[in-house]
Amino acid sequence: MNIILFEELPLSEDAGGTEEFFIPRDDFRANHILSVLKLKNGDVFSCGVVNKSQGRAEITKIDETGIFFSYTAVSEPVFLPVTLIVAQVRPICMKRILRDAVMIGCRNIILTGAEKTEKSYAESTLYTLGEYKKYLLDGAMQSGKCERSDVFFVKWVKEAIEKASELCTDSEQTLILLDNAEAKASLSTANVGKSAVLAIGPERGWSDRERNMFKTAGYASMLLGERILRTETAVPVGLGLLLSRMGRV
Repeated sequence: MNIILFEELPLSEDAGGTEEFFIPRDDFRANHILSVLKLKNGDVFSCGVVNKSQGRAEITKIDETGIFFSYTAVSEPVFLPVTLIVAQVRPICMKRILRDAVMIGCRNIILTGAEKTEKSYAESTLYTLGEYKKYLLDGAMQSGKCERSDVFFVKWVKEAIEKASELCTDSEQTLILLDNAEAKASLSTANVGKSAVLAIGPERGWSDRERNMFKTAGYASMLLGERILRTETAVPVGLGLLLSRMGRV
């Protein structure tokens, strides 16, 4: 991890009105600071509050209970104007997708069911027990930034299209459907506006009915190349090309 992130800064019970914060010894972040970074009193590390601020933390004390530190915010989050629609795949693959999409910088992620995907995937403990949030945090901390994607769950493609339209109101946005079945143009040649929505299907691809829904909504069908990629591969490759065409990487 390249930044230590919190949902909210954990105020020390002994702060006495001062801005001192505390990480318990049994917290995975404390283990990383002490065992991996090997920091000591007076050392500084990158720190932030998810989707609120990032800056620097200075260790003020380390004892058997944990790490005490001060925090100075340096910057506010800057979100990339990209929404990812991705169809449900096996949970083990979705863990990688979520981590990578956050790490790359998606503003929103819409997870949708599809006609050619297993309905049971959406009922995985990855979602029902909230395990997916761990992978979102992992991606953000790896990125070295405090931005973490907002995730939305829908049952069908029609709802995904509607949700993306609700989230993305920019009149200059570009709508792209990755599709090996009908697309002719490569994403690497696309003209992309200031914001974009990228839709990526399940392992077995989109159905004809789903393709027509995207087409009706104004999505342009594009390719990543002649080879058929797994969804977990298509997501980082597709996002990388898209951000390149937007001049963001």
